[in-house]
Amino acid sequence: MIEMSPRDRIVRAAAALLAEGGRDAVTTRAVSRAAGVQAPTLYRQFGDLRGLLDAAASFRFATWLHDQAAPEAADPVDDLRHGWDTLVAFGVAQPACHTLMYGDPRPGERPTAARVAADILRQLVHRVAEAGRLRVDVDRAAEMVHAANCGVTLTLIAGGDPALSTAVREALLTAVCADSPAARTLRPPDRPVRHAVALRAALPEVAADLSPAERALLAEWLDRLVGVHPSRAAGAA
Repeated sequence: MIEMSPRDRIVRAAAALLAEGGRDAVTTRAVSRAAGVQAPTLYRQFGDLRGLLDAAASFRFATWLHDQAAPEAADPVDDLRHGWDTLVAFGVAQPACHTLMYGDPRPGERPTAARVAADILRQLVHRVAEAGRLRVDVDRAAEMVHAANCGVTLTLIAGGDPALSTAVREALLTAVCADSPAARTLRPPDRPVRHAVALRAALPEVAADLSPAERALLAEWLDRLVGVHPSRAAGAA
């Protein structure tokens, strides 16, 4: 049996206390006792209690992601659905962790687990873009999905209707994905924009033979094409 380092013992102890009793249960004394270390060890390893809480929430989140891992779906939009559902389910099952991730925002700071969640959703959105099925740019779509996911999860933690998650998820996919039946009834397919988004997403891989200046110019053109998307142009008109 491999003996855990003091840091690992501390993180696991704090994560267990967080899951069982919430943020207030994670005190220096309780963690030190559970991990079998002295209080100064906590501060040497994590700086302060906020750093320890961040590490504990990240551990719970990483464990959840590992347990919920699924093979990549053939349809990237279905993968995005699964990613949405996984994050919502984590927040509902681990409300103390979700609150640590999103409940105390500070300018310029984002807890580690929140950054990981945002990166996961961005990667899933990027796949949708590469398939030519995204009607807005990757960054905007990823921000929309992440913000909506956080809001829905907080609402469900407070006792909201569980059906809300699916309803908001599908409404959002209709807004950012171009080829769903609902999206086609709202406005005509805007294929040039979808293709521009797809090429912009794949640019680092397909523009290897271009000079840096050429790549920058092409990226600027593509960003401009995406920026005149009908839904945005109408709002600016």
